Amino acid sequence: MSDTASIADHWGTGDVYSRIVAAMKSAGLDPASVTVEQLAPVDHFHARGFPATKELADALPFKAGQRIVDIGSGVGGPARYLAQRFQCHVDGIDITKPFVEAANKLTELVGLSHLVSFVVGDGQNLPFDDAVFDGGYSQHVTMNVPDRGAFFREAFRVLKPGAFFAITEHGLGATGNPHHPLPWSKDGTGAFLMRPSQTVSILEAEGFVQVEVKDTGDKYVDAYNTAIALAQKGQLPVLGTHVLLGEQAPEIVRNAARNIEEGRTHPVQITCRKPG
Repeated sequence: MSDTASIADHWGTGDVYSRIVAAMKSAGLDPASVTVEQLAPVDHFHARGFPATKELADALPFKAGQRIVDIGSGVGGPARYLAQRFQCHVDGIDITKPFVEAANKLTELVGLSHLVSFVVGDGQNLPFDDAVFDGGYSQHVTMNVPDRGAFFREAFRVLKPGAFFAITEHGLGATGNPHHPLPWSKDGTGAFLMRPSQTVSILEAEGFVQVEVKDTGDKYVDAYNTAIALAQKGQLPVLGTHVLLGEQAPEIVRNAARNIEEGRTHPVQITCRKPG
């Protein structure tokens, strides 16, 4: 099995959409009238979830009418949120077919199909023309990208001159050797972490400029520890990303916090631009 196939299977198999709908109903939400805000606890399927998406949105110059690319779009929460908030058009791409199917169905539920769409594909070989996007982002995807250079090269290619680009990721910490399982890998298979400084070097080598790095570790530890405390009390909400993480969710979250605290991982938010 190829790296892409194994990584896709790690993230989601089966009917992801039905699992989300079942959780929605258990939480007392009607799929026929659900909103972007109500879906937020489950459909921002990346570290820190919706708060991390809002923080990234606040840091980037989104505007109405722009065309944006979401590389590694998951089940589509960030794309829908940005489209609704800024009235921009978002193209999402993800290697996990059940995620893409769920993302398109959820987008239809909330009435945003005219602004947001999703396709199955690999960020290392994007199915888009050159210089068509006003901006792009990738949230917690690069940990599973074997060829970081190709990934950034493709992002650079599809962006217009002057366009913005951002990633959030768990970089490799100074201590290294993370404890598993983690959201992106059960045992280290399919994981390709690197130091944030290496990521910056590759972005610059592929042509990006104005590269800025923001450490986000403290915020992630706080969020993970809050989730751990709620789980220990049996107070986790019915609708949350644990619906997608599965039975190992408690151990995954504990390891994610522990790795940051021990310097094994180094979460960052990186923003940059394609020269204009």
